[in-house]
Amino acid sequence: MFTLNILLISIMFLSSKFISNSLLKNHNTYYPLLACSITLPFISLGYIIKGYFYGKQNMTPHMVSNVLEQLFRLFIITLLLPKVLKYGLVFSVTIFILFNILSESFSILVFIFFLPKHIKITKQDLKFDYHETKEILGISIPSVSGRLLGNIGFFLEPILLTNILLYKGSSLNYITNEYGIYNAYAISTLLFPSFFITAISNALLPEISKEYSKNNYSMVKKRIKESLLISALIGLLCTTFVFIFRHPILKLLYNTTSGSNYIALLSPFFVLFYLESPLNSILVGLNKVKTCMLISTTGIILKLLCIIIFGLLNFKIYSLIISEIINISYVTILNFLTLKKIKI
Repeated sequence: MFTLNILLISIMFLSSKFISNSLLKNHNTYYPLLACSITLPFISLGYIIKGYFYGKQNMTPHMVSNVLEQLFRLFIITLLLPKVLKYGLVFSVTIFILFNILSESFSILVFIFFLPKHIKITKQDLKFDYHETKEILGISIPSVSGRLLGNIGFFLEPILLTNILLYKGSSLNYITNEYGIYNAYAISTLLFPSFFITAISNALLPEISKEYSKNNYSMVKKRIKESLLISALIGLLCTTFVFIFRHPILKLLYNTTSGSNYIALLSPFFVLFYLESPLNSILVGLNKVKTCMLISTTGIILKLLCIIIFGLLNFKIYSLIISEIINISYVTILNFLTLKKIKI
């Protein structure tokens, strides 16, 4: 991870000016891009320690760390952000991103507190083991490849959207504002309860893998049904609540009702989104990593193609919203159909 982070930070420092000026068409994004790259090592270390506890099926450290990290983040934002706002928007956004270093470091310290104290790492533990490495890479390469391609898709999304909408006559100010409203208000509000689903998905993977390897198929079926039922209920309740009360929720959280029309369009399909993560974890646990990667990759390609097509048809920002709906529906339905075909 250390090597990968050095490589990624170097690439970002060399390419950020080109990305901000030539691809995003907005020079104000240069310093925030650099700030994002600096946070990578801290986020990576946090995920490595989280992975240990997920593997042990010990969710208490994650729950405690998540709550304390969010409280710490709110404290930092409340205390420090008003003091940097006077230096301008770009500087404030850059500092806001760098706050992640403090909050991630705090989260790591909480996790370290829960780590067993008797463990000692010796030189023997760090020796290269071909068999273990092969097993790890057999699982991680397809999984990471899928996530990597997903991140490439997220990276290309604003670039394609910006350039196509500019080509069709939309102003940069319109694109920046509407894309900001879509991500910051609409998507953030719809994703608010997703930490429940993340917890279910992360706890599910090691247990299903373990029971499946023992041929304990009755337990595997039980866990699949429980996780999908809970995820569907949470998704249905949360999206219905957000859909009905979207105006007061947006007013309460952001002191605006901007984005309520986007929530109205997206919320019926976000029930499927809440099933996407558990289905993915189930398939990975059943050793269908390559299938998951293929579905997510084709989903990303489909989404980007839809952005191009609907953008050229001059759907404006709605080209992104329709593409998101198509992507969520495609990935979730294909994951479910793949699961149904597996004989357990």
